[in-house]
Amino acid sequence: MKTIEKKVETGALNSNRKSKREVRTGLVSLSILALWILSANVAYAHCDTMDGPLIADARKALVQNNVNYALKWISAANESEIRDVFSLVMKVKGLSPEAEELSEKYFFDTLVRIHRAGEGVPFTGVKPSGTPIDEKVLAADKSIETGDLTPLKGMISKDDMPELTERFEKVMSLKNFDVNNVEAGREYIEAYVQFFKFAEGEEAHNVGPGTD
Repeated sequence: MKTIEKKVETGALNSNRKSKREVRTGLVSLSILALWILSANVAYAHCDTMDGPLIADARKALVQNNVNYALKWISAANESEIRDVFSLVMKVKGLSPEAEELSEKYFFDTLVRIHRAGEGVPFTGVKPSGTPIDEKVLAADKSIETGDLTPLKGMISKDDMPELTERFEKVMSLKNFDVNNVEAGREYIEAYVQFFKFAEGEEAHNVGPGTD
């Protein structure tokens, strides 16, 4: 009888140890998954956050009642959808504070969704302000803002600097386009994307208004 009880106790102990190992393994897996998701968000947080340049242009479009600020971020094939949504938002946003909030969110979501679709990336929502952004992306934005590559120095290898400089100069040459010249805006975004991809260490393939 004691032998049976001992076997039962031993079995229960082994089972308990196995369960603890499984729990630890599961927690490690979840931690790895969480880190992967965070890394993915950092990598893709530039255009789909409330702090990003796409939403900044979307806000300008609403304030100025000029959809052209936003159209450069999407391809011509999707232009009519954005125009329709923008027109609807401008009609209803003045009805109430709630209508303004909901309609603007709808416009932001639609614009980011279509932009991301152009990248071949699923839409996961517009990330809130404060979402982490890769330091190279921030430095690249600062370079465009200031007109020189100083913010990126030390982050890019010397071998890559000539190519980066060439892409940067193209961006700067196209930067001061007329907002109502949507094609010129899209040409700027294409150069902008190629510059950012190279700054991040990625060659830009098949880039365009729907890619960043």
